[in-house]
Amino acid sequence: MATSSDLWVFGYGSLMWRPGFEFTEAVPAVLDGWHRAFCLWSRHYRGTPERPGLVLGLDGGGCCRGLAFRVPAERAAVTIEYLDERELVGYAYQPRWLPVRINGDEAVTVEAYTFVADQQHRHYAGDLGIPRAAEIIMDAVGCAGLNRDYLINTVRHLEKDGFVDPSLHALRLEVERLTGLIDLGAGI
Repeated sequence: MATSSDLWVFGYGSLMWRPGFEFTEAVPAVLDGWHRAFCLWSRHYRGTPERPGLVLGLDGGGCCRGLAFRVPAERAAVTIEYLDERELVGYAYQPRWLPVRINGDEAVTVEAYTFVADQQHRHYAGDLGIPRAAEIIMDAVGCAGLNRDYLINTVRHLEKDGFVDPSLHALRLEVERLTGLIDLGAGI
């Protein structure tokens, strides 16, 4: 049973399949006013200072379907501490308490802890458009591996779990086309 002091956490990317904290419930959720985007420069994990890559963030506008995790009140402080340590490396994200709708047809709105792209940060790339973002992602590699693998694996994981995001899907298709994994002209 949820209490008023339980913590809700909104996940929109890797947090959905690799939360790294204890929770008692995970339910589909919608966050209005924000959308998933490869809008942040990565100069370490998925790129270098000379050839930065792009990573996922919540950017302003639209809406985002993800998961809301309920954390018992007694685990709230340690969970926030863990999330801040995980997500605030490089400070390109801002922690926020935002209203998310959970439980589908019987929607209930809860305040959830999440992280949005800091549009004032030097690592904020904004909307570069699919062709330019795909070029950047194709050329970038950092200590965590190829930027394109991060994009492809992220989008495939989201789609496998039923979270289809048309703009990320289009970006993935363009990167796969550039890698030669698919031929968009075949059969046309």
